[in-house]
Amino acid sequence: MKKVISENLKTLAYALVIAVFIRSIFIQPFYIPSSSMEPNLLVGDRLFVTKYSYGYSKHSFPFSPPIFKDRILSKRPEIGDVVVFKTPADNRTDYIKRLVGMPGDTIQFINGLLYINDLEIFKDIKSDKDIIFCGDKTINVNTFEEKLSDKTFKTVYGKYYTFQNSQKFVVPAKHYFFLGDNRDCSKDSRFLSSVGYVDRLNLVGKAQFIFFSNDTVKSKFIKFWNWNHSLRIKRFF
Repeated sequence: MKKVISENLKTLAYALVIAVFIRSIFIQPFYIPSSSMEPNLLVGDRLFVTKYSYGYSKHSFPFSPPIFKDRILSKRPEIGDVVVFKTPADNRTDYIKRLVGMPGDTIQFINGLLYINDLEIFKDIKSDKDIIFCGDKTINVNTFEEKLSDKTFKTVYGKYYTFQNSQKFVVPAKHYFFLGDNRDCSKDSRFLSSVGYVDRLNLVGKAQFIFFSNDTVKSKFIKFWNWNHSLRIKRFF
């Protein structure tokens, strides 16, 4: 009996080590808990993030053990990437936002319009009648197709551009600047006291694809009898 228990414990230990290794080195699932990246990522989306995309730091591993002082096998992220990072406020909480500013870049909002390095970012309006979530409320928005570098994606701005004007943000060396695609409903690098500029060491990985999505407003996942109403099958993979 003792031998059976011992073998089972060994199997569990091996499985745990393998799971931690895969999660730390290759790929990790993440859950979208907020509406800050609508309309591209919805509350209830579950996606895979590749840990190797930008190399590794202590934040690549569970509980951020101080095993590295810098990044190893470091790779530079690209403008427009959707990135998971540890928020600088506590170096513990995972945020997911879009990278819009590289080291040395300047970012500013003027009359609700986004400028990077003093150039207005082009966006093509697609709809002025959309309604999306902002927390547990809904807001009327203008939906645009926006382009950063070679990446094109949708962004939404509140009907009256509630985030009108900002200071000119200058991204420090070895740091990055992130925005949510739901521009008027996102706590991101514009808020220096809570997020601000993100150190390169805080990058966790690159968002790759959604593997599962459940509308948690309509039904919690555990209520399987409501899945026919809440599962977003078209968003799978």
